[in-house]
Amino acid sequence: MDAVSVGWSLRASGPSDAPWMAELRAIVMRPDLERLGRYDPARVRQRFLDAFAPEHTRVIVVDGEDVGLIAVRGEPDAVWIEHFYLAPGSQGCGLGSAVLAAVLVERGADRQPFRLNVLQGSPARRLYERNGFVLEREDAVDVFLKAESVRG
Repeated sequence: MDAVSVGWSLRASGPSDAPWMAELRAIVMRPDLERLGRYDPARVRQRFLDAFAPEHTRVIVVDGEDVGLIAVRGEPDAVWIEHFYLAPGSQGCGLGSAVLAAVLVERGADRQPFRLNVLQGSPARRLYERNGFVLEREDAVDVFLKAESVRG
């Protein structure tokens, strides 16, 4: 699967999407959380469910199938990308870069920096760095990244 040849789109999410999204989060984050000694199967799902805001979350759809999600929330000082998960079978084909680039251009009109955090050692960090994010700060568990606003 190549993101250029695949038809993808974003759709609004609703409350009924929460269970599969929480499950996807658990699947995607498990390797990093286990490596950090922080994997708890109930907690990884519950943390998502407690924070899920359908109005900030969109579903990534490829050829009619829901394969991921991205949550973007505006704050006074930044636009936060809080959840960005792709099903394992949809990773590594350029889809993540395509979705991220589209969101950065779309929200670039806000003229605010973008912020996000990833777990230490997460391969997702490379995706963000390839798309202009730089290290802002880090601790033993999280890496906080920032990118300047992008205008399309």
